[in-house]
Amino acid sequence: MIALSLLLSTGISIAQKTTEVKPNAPLNWYLQDPKKDKVYGVGAEKAYELLKGKTAKEIIVAVIDSGVETDHPDLKDVIWVNKGEVPNNGIDDDKNGYIDDVHGWSFLGGAGGDVDNEALELARMVRSEKNYFAGKSASDIPASEKERYDKYLKLKAELEKENAKNQQQYQGVMVMAGYINNVKAASNGVFDKKTNKAYVPKDEMETKIKKRIGAIMLVYPPATLDKEINNATETFGNLIKMNNLDVDSVRRVLVGDNPQDMTERYYGCNRYEGPDAFHGTHVAGIIAATRGNGIGIEGIAANAKIMVIRAVPNGDERDKDVANAIRYAVDNGAKVINMSFGKYYTPNKQVVDDAILYAKSKDVLLVHAAGNDAKNKDIQDSYPTRILSDGSIASNWIEVGASSSSKKGKKLLANFSNYGSKTVDVFAPGVDIYSTVPDAGYGDASGTSMACPATAGVAAMIRGYFPELTAAEVKEVLMKTAVPYTKTISIPGAEKGKEKGTMKNVSISGGMVNAARAVEYLMKK
Repeated sequence: MIALSLLLSTGISIAQKTTEVKPNAPLNWYLQDPKKDKVYGVGAEKAYELLKGKTAKEIIVAVIDSGVETDHPDLKDVIWVNKGEVPNNGIDDDKNGYIDDVHGWSFLGGAGGDVDNEALELARMVRSEKNYFAGKSASDIPASEKERYDKYLKLKAELEKENAKNQQQYQGVMVMAGYINNVKAASNGVFDKKTNKAYVPKDEMETKIKKRIGAIMLVYPPATLDKEINNATETFGNLIKMNNLDVDSVRRVLVGDNPQDMTERYYGCNRYEGPDAFHGTHVAGIIAATRGNGIGIEGIAANAKIMVIRAVPNGDERDKDVANAIRYAVDNGAKVINMSFGKYYTPNKQVVDDAILYAKSKDVLLVHAAGNDAKNKDIQDSYPTRILSDGSIASNWIEVGASSSSKKGKKLLANFSNYGSKTVDVFAPGVDIYSTVPDAGYGDASGTSMACPATAGVAAMIRGYFPELTAAEVKEVLMKTAVPYTKTISIPGAEKGKEKGTMKNVSISGGMVNAARAVEYLMKK
């Protein structure tokens, strides 16, 4: 996927940034090894050379995401099967509370249909408080509720600011889409490098857009650019719409649960692919696409089975769904959970914290994406987080930032990646990652959402070949064996004067996750 700043850097708007990599970078660069192949991949291929002749234990990796295309040719053989459940008989055969959960579960569907688009958590929180304070002015608020009311006013102001930004970005991509349509209109419906070059701009703005698009098409095909512009238009349009809807009412109709009841566990359906499985399918392929089948790609963990849990819509996920997704994964045998999602507000943190602690008690490793806003998480963390309400730290948690295939410090990190010297553990490949996508296809995507499964895949490999290790010990090994990078790097989104630093300024380990180094270390113990 093309990050929006590439599309909107004409001055129309600003969104998350990306690192441009060389167009001739190999499709499987993220499997390669820094020492052997001179690229900062995870060293999976080298690891398997070291492990030759050894047998691994099967590890179930739960992918909590938007859904996964379970019949994809490169995934169908690695999808987890609940052997205690008889498919499609309408009975909860294994009595786990979920009917016909053969490959996993969706907490975003029910008798009324499937949740696709959702509002931001901030919008949901503001609507809830607005309803609570309806008809009351500041003078009506009792002293006991003044703190809550002041918080509501602050959240309301933040939402208005967020909505204004979304409107600006929406207008920006609409301008880009309009430009591309103008090029097509002047060229018999064709948009490519040649027609873009020949197009005569109508004004100064189109002159800027033409120049920027020409630069983007040196890296990305015109068809990809056109598609991403359309996707961005749809994304922002939906977000603006959902932020202004009573989404709890929509949720009740579709799923049938009470969105505000944090104690509900057994709701949802077994439509775990959902209406938009691009993200989850891409994540699943990075972790475990079938190795050695002669098609598509090679997943990182040959010993992994993917448990599909749908809990992430287009918009912000709900704390209730995240907590229940973690508990479902743990109760049904997952030993690694991939969580390529996050948000900046949480109204029910404790319910997620309790699920994290439950996973810890069952020795399950949680792998989480750091986020794509070039923010310092030491200053502003996102949710869910390993930092629990009581201030303690969950030892079964790995926080992952995104790196690129570049050998240079200026471009080593994805410049959209969140970071933190105290809050992000390691970095892993997250730029131009080629993996499985719906309709039996393959495609590129970028984000810490891709770095997260790269790390989860390595963790699953290690847990399979060295099953005596606990979740906390696996994390410790990955941290200890991360490939260090001691030269100067560019820090994503850093304020002026602090743009340069080292890997120790952006992560705890000071390096990139590496399967080969982890295997070498463990085989010597």
